[in-house]
Amino acid sequence: MNSNNRRNFIKNAAAMAGLLMIGKIAQAKADPTILFVSGWQDVNIGDIAHTPGLIALLKKRLPQAKLILWKKSKSDFAEGMLKKHYPDLQIIHGQVNKAGEPQSEEVKKAFAQADFFLHGSGPSVVAADYLDSWQKQTQKPFGIFGVTIQDISPDLKRIIQNASFIFTRETASIGKLKEAGLEGKHIAFAPDATFAMDIHDDAAAAKFIADNKLTDRKFLCVIPRLRRTPYYKIRPNNAGWSPERIREVDELNDKWKEIDHAKLREAMVTWVRKTKGKVVVCPEMTYQLDVMDELLINPLPADVKPHIVKHGYWLPDEAASLYKRAQAVLSFECHSPIIAATNGTPCFYLRQPEDTIKGQMYYDLGLSDWTFEIEQTTAGQITDRLMKVNAQYPAAQKQVATAMGKVKERYDETFRILAEKV
Repeated sequence: MNSNNRRNFIKNAAAMAGLLMIGKIAQAKADPTILFVSGWQDVNIGDIAHTPGLIALLKKRLPQAKLILWKKSKSDFAEGMLKKHYPDLQIIHGQVNKAGEPQSEEVKKAFAQADFFLHGSGPSVVAADYLDSWQKQTQKPFGIFGVTIQDISPDLKRIIQNASFIFTRETASIGKLKEAGLEGKHIAFAPDATFAMDIHDDAAAAKFIADNKLTDRKFLCVIPRLRRTPYYKIRPNNAGWSPERIREVDELNDKWKEIDHAKLREAMVTWVRKTKGKVVVCPEMTYQLDVMDELLINPLPADVKPHIVKHGYWLPDEAASLYKRAQAVLSFECHSPIIAATNGTPCFYLRQPEDTIKGQMYYDLGLSDWTFEIEQTTAGQITDRLMKVNAQYPAAQKQVATAMGKVKERYDETFRILAEKV
C-alpha cells in the first residue's frame, strides 16, 4: 500500500468510525436506559402508588426506553404487585455511603448502563443522597419528577441545582424553589405520578363487593387520618422516637381526632339515611386499621352501623378497582382521592393543616370545590357537597374529567421538556 492509499485508508476509517459513533449516540438518545428511584415505604398505599404511576407514564410516553427501578425500600408486599403487572421490570436495591459510593454491585452496574437518572414522585426529594451519588460517580444528567419541595437546605440546593429539570407536584413548591434562588424554564408543575397509575386488581375488588353486597356507584369509601402519623407504632423499636416526641404527637392527635372525624361521620350518617347506600371504611396507611372503629364506626347511630363495611390494608391496584366502582371517596389522606379521580370517581380531600403544602395540587387542578380545609370547614358543608354530588352525578363525573384533562396537559408539557433531556 503506497503512502497516498494509506492516507486515504486512514481518512476513510476515521470517517467510518465517526459515523458509527454518531450512530451510537443517536441510538442511545432514541433508546435510552433510564434509572429511576421510587418506592419509599409500603405502609402507605400512596407511597406504593407513586411507582406504578411513574412506570405507566414512562412506558406510555417514552416507549423505547429501558427502565431500571432503584427501589428505596425492600418490600415483598409492594414488589409482588409490581412484578405481577410489570414482569419484565428490572428492580435493584442498594444504599450509598456517606462518601456517595453505591454499596451494591447491581447499583454500580446500573450507574454504568443508565443514560439518565430520574427521581420519582414523593413527599420530598426523598433520595437526595442517591442523586448526589449519581452526580459524583457518573457526571451524567438527572431530573426530578412530581415531588413536594418545602424545606430547602444548603446541601439539598447544592444537589438539585444541577438537575436537568425539577418538576414539582404542586405550584407551592415552585415558590419555595424561587425563594431559594432556583428558577427557570426547567422548573415546572407535574402532578403526582399517582394520577397516571393504570393498574387494577378487579378480581379482588369484585370479591369484596360481592361478599359485602355492595352496588356499583351506590357506596362511599372513607379514609381516616390522624394529624401526625404515629410512626413509632409502625416501625420497630420506636424508630428513634424520643418519649418527648411521642408525647407531643399523641397530644396533638388526641386534641383533634374527634373534632376532625365527627365532620366526616355526619356526612356518612346523612348519606346512609338518605340513600340507603353503604359506606366502606378503608385505610391508606397501616396504622389506620387501629383507629377506624374508634373514629368512624363506633360513634355512629345504631341505624347507620349495619350499613358500614371495613376493608383491611391493601395494595393500590385493588384500591383503584374499588374506588372506580364507588360513588365517591372522602379522605383525610391525600392519595386515595388521586386514585379515585384517576378512575373517574368524585373525590373529597379533607385537608388537615399538618399535611404539608402538597394539598395545593388539588387547587392547581381545579378541585377546590371538593377540597375542604378541615379547620375552616363545617360538617354541614361536607355533607351538602356530598349530597349535591349524589343528586347531580353526571356533572360531578364531568368535573373529575376536567381535572384529569388538566393533569394530562401538565404531563404533556413536562414530558416535552423531559424528552429533550433524556
